[in-house]
Amino acid sequence: MKVYNDTQASQRLSELLNEAQTEEVLIRRKDGVVFSIIPKPSSKSPFAVKGIKTACSTQDILDALKESRTSN
Repeated sequence: MKVYNDTQASQRLSELLNEAQTEEVLIRRKDGVVFSIIPKPSSKSPFAVKGIKTACSTQDILDALKESRTSN
């Protein structure tokens, strides 16, 4: 963990943000208040996946699903 004062942080902001991707970075103001810089988690949905190209039709997929659910 690295600690910067506010002057150092403003002069080296780009470097500080790069460091914050791998470790916690703290910024201490002159009045003693400390701030932590951490990356914000991606708000991308885990279901947002790229599609694939296939020769299967929608009906082929539905038939396979139906078969997998009835073959117990």
